[in-house]
Amino acid sequence: MTDARLRHGRASLALSFFAQGVAFALLVTRIPAIQDRYGISDGLLPAFLAAVPVLAGVASVVTERLVKRIAPSVVLRWAQPLVVLALLGVAAGSEVWQVALALGVFGLAVGALDASMNMLGVSLQRAYGRSIMLGFHAAYSLGGIAGASFAWVGAHWDLSLLVSYLPVAGVLLPAALVGSRWYADGERDGERGGERGGERAGEAARKGALEGQGVAFKLLLPLCLVMTFAYIGDSTVSNWSAKYLQDVLGSSEELATVPYNAYMVTTLLGRAVGDLGVRRFGAVAVVRCGTVLAAAGFGVVAVAPGAWVGILGFTMLGLGLCVIVPQTFAAAGRLAVESGGPGASDAAVARLNVFNYVGFLVGSPLVGALGDVWSYRWAMVVPMVLVLVTLRYARSFEMQQAGYGVGHERPRVVDVGRGGNEV
Repeated sequence: MTDARLRHGRASLALSFFAQGVAFALLVTRIPAIQDRYGISDGLLPAFLAAVPVLAGVASVVTERLVKRIAPSVVLRWAQPLVVLALLGVAAGSEVWQVALALGVFGLAVGALDASMNMLGVSLQRAYGRSIMLGFHAAYSLGGIAGASFAWVGAHWDLSLLVSYLPVAGVLLPAALVGSRWYADGERDGERGGERGGERAGEAARKGALEGQGVAFKLLLPLCLVMTFAYIGDSTVSNWSAKYLQDVLGSSEELATVPYNAYMVTTLLGRAVGDLGVRRFGAVAVVRCGTVLAAAGFGVVAVAPGAWVGILGFTMLGLGLCVIVPQTFAAAGRLAVESGGPGASDAAVARLNVFNYVGFLVGSPLVGALGDVWSYRWAMVVPMVLVLVTLRYARSFEMQQAGYGVGHERPRVVDVGRGGNEV
């Protein structure tokens, strides 16, 4: 694959990550408005919210099978516009069954989108021969901040959901369609050429899938646990940081919004420079440091005497957790290739992707239940302990045949661009 093809593929995939961050943030930050629009009861709302990650997990499993026949870039090309259209469907309906249908489509599309995006990211990193996955996830974090900001504007000016979503969708939809022209399937996409190139990539995917179908799940189990525990930590921050600051640490309602904003900003910053750290110190060292920092953040939150110390803890969490998920995807792809051949990487990423939804589903109710029967301070200790389990499996992130760290960087297939972390 040419240098230009990889550059274009990297930029278009970063755009896809950004667009997904915007779309997901627009949905989750306007949940109260969605509930009001459709008259969804408090008892029924958790079922609606849980359906999205459950269906996303189902779609991720289906995507694993689908990419044995077609290239991940083709899946992503169709899934991304479907996410945006489903978001508009959530805003445009008037009956409960309509929002249920739109959220169902959104969940299925998100599952296929997350799986195929990370498949492409892992294969592009392999083609580059150096760490770039954190940069893609930084684009997602930036999109999340942008989406939350757009949602705030809509809520502040009391705009309807459709009026709030439509301008953003009007930009994201054509951008995603245009950007999909340059998706690159990493090492498998040897030529550029529209439909013919997609057919060649699909044939390569089918051949690689046959080579890699014997990969054992036990090989991925440590990384699946790491992914689950990381998302339990992430969902704890997103769902409980405001309540914790206000109810436990006695902050004002306005100050209670700061922790999650600080978490999002530090997540972006950590991912923006994370690839440089992986290239300089190796993935194992970066994951270990991130794990220790995240656990320390939960510890600070648990013992915080006041609101500002609690905010410091949530800020530490952003810097620590941000590196774990992208590196887990990268490690899964590498381990699968080493054990089962190039075709095994996509299957490994799809299976691993399911566990981010498991962590998302488990995290919030787990902390809530512990807070009710115990205390919210002690509840913060549980995700701290779970995140620390990552240290036990840190060697799973070690680069062997395809390393990017100190003293073991493999010869690059190509080296694109002057900077270390450009997207």
